[in-house]
Amino acid sequence: MPPHHYIRFQAATRHRKGHFPGVFALVNTLAKEGRLTPAQERFRRTHNDWYDANYPDPSTVDPDVYDRTLHPGAAAWFKSTSTHLITRVDGYLAILRTHHIPCYRLHSRAPGQIIYEDQDQVVAIPPPR
Repeated sequence: MPPHHYIRFQAATRHRKGHFPGVFALVNTLAKEGRLTPAQERFRRTHNDWYDANYPDPSTVDPDVYDRTLHPGAAAWFKSTSTHLITRVDGYLAILRTHHIPCYRLHSRAPGQIIYEDQDQVVAIPPPR
């Protein structure tokens, strides 16, 4: 079986804590800051609920998966075969564009040391730089 191809959507710049936030964290931060329009907030809530219902949150399976001390730089990547999840990211990207927040789509066959995996995604610690 060929190796998986992974896809991640993340900020163009590092967070003050040193990591690159993913697309969901970026939009959720805008919501926490009260910066979303009512329509954007409805989209975020509806789609966050859909994601919560349709694929596991790695941190509910392993509460330490994103622990910065145990797993520095751990980040979630979609498996490229999970198109039903990836296509829904477009709406989040549209929200970020309206707020002038750059977000990149990354592709990798080797995102790092995989510390969590399910049928749709992995969480990996990036290789040392």
